[in-house]
Amino acid sequence: MPVFAAALLAVLLNAPLSGAASKPTLVSSPATSPVSFLERSRSFRLSHGHSPAAHGILLKDLTSGKTLYEYESDRRLSPASLTKIMTALVILEYGQLQDHVTVSRKAAAAPRTHLRLRAGQVFRLEDLLKAMLITSANDACLAAIEHVAGSEEQFVDLMNAKVRTLGLSDTHFSNGCGFDAPDHYATANDLAKLSEIALQNPIFRALVREEIEVISAVNVNRSFLLKTTNRLLGRLPGVEGVKTGFTSRAGRCLIAKVSQDGKELLLVLLHANRRWNTATSLINYGLQSVEEPVASLR
Repeated sequence: MPVFAAALLAVLLNAPLSGAASKPTLVSSPATSPVSFLERSRSFRLSHGHSPAAHGILLKDLTSGKTLYEYESDRRLSPASLTKIMTALVILEYGQLQDHVTVSRKAAAAPRTHLRLRAGQVFRLEDLLKAMLITSANDACLAAIEHVAGSEEQFVDLMNAKVRTLGLSDTHFSNGCGFDAPDHYATANDLAKLSEIALQNPIFRALVREEIEVISAVNVNRSFLLKTTNRLLGRLPGVEGVKTGFTSRAGRCLIAKVSQDGKELLLVLLHANRRWNTATSLINYGLQSVEEPVASLR
């Protein structure tokens, strides 16, 4: 990129000029004129002062497979509860959704986001899957994991075996719910690939679109209201999931699938500043960037 063009792009993005490894990459169609491209790029800001909008970003057009925007998309980062996408895939592969699951003491004591399940309560595996995907409940997640594989350690082995099968070369899991650990990491690129595969499963695809759900214990008179952690659902047209995440090390993370006017986008944000604003701006940019779908011949 010529020096002048690089400087102009940096001003538009409110970003400092830096080495190639840390430059955000905007990918435009060869047919896009410089004027229309620059006009579109003014519609969003992807950095604040000298801080990037996220530590890892990937925006993809799912129809063409084209990357529309990326920043450090191959950087290994903590994925927080985005981990639960892989957890859900393993549960769907090895578990029986109508199984009754008894919550263990260990699962009931799971930290951070939880439903306050109690040891001895019994739920259908499907309802625990709903809780971990919709409201990211760690107690429901751990109870499901223990039921499917016998222990979390054995379940993590299944997760990493699937990582290898799917060719996710920059991903490794050390737990099933997304807690921070030195050997628990993924990249925006790998998480995008994983999400595309997960969205092919009709059960997964349906659950991550839910805004509100209610689950009930089988053996006691107790119900739980599940409210999505994804603030884009129901607020930004076309959003169909997928998952949020947060830990102190991972920061605020998001994977969003968007279908609008025949266009389909997938966005991955890792350790994002102003997660919802950044996501909305990138999604709007992506929708403007993707060419209108060609009407089918009749």
